[in-house]
Amino acid sequence: MKIRIFSILFIMLVLLSACNIEIEPKEHLGEIYTVALDSIMEQDKALSSEMEYIAIDMSNFDGVDEGGKEEILSYFKEKYKVDVMDTTHEQLKEKGLYNQDTMSLDGVLLRIEKVEFKVNDNIFFEGSKYRSGLGAIGVEVTIHNKDNKWKTKKVKQTWES
Repeated sequence: MKIRIFSILFIMLVLLSACNIEIEPKEHLGEIYTVALDSIMEQDKALSSEMEYIAIDMSNFDGVDEGGKEEILSYFKEKYKVDVMDTTHEQLKEKGLYNQDTMSLDGVLLRIEKVEFKVNDNIFFEGSKYRSGLGAIGVEVTIHNKDNKWKTKKVKQTWES
């Protein structure tokens, strides 16, 4: 009888401790940013038509190490089958990747302007997808952890030009 009670208590302890295991978002930033950026990329597909590259401005990705950045770039290269680079709008101009005649990019530029870590493993992003001054959108994305996988919870386009 004592062994059975001990076994039941042990199983309950294991189950309770498993419920208290929290995912630490800052250990998964590469995956989290990838999900958020891809949610932005999926908006307004006309901006992506005939794109030659995807530029991702990672200059303000605090806490994302080089491995995380490489994870992001690899994901986009594999999924969209175009050149993918970590660069800013100014750097695109310097590299000659901004078309002065059309005043637009021959690709798209993805940016994250704001990140907020909320309760219950929810992460809020404000970002944008830019092709030109008259071809850009702003997007709010909420990411959450469901079944040990980071997924988009909500996407809302907030502005367009």
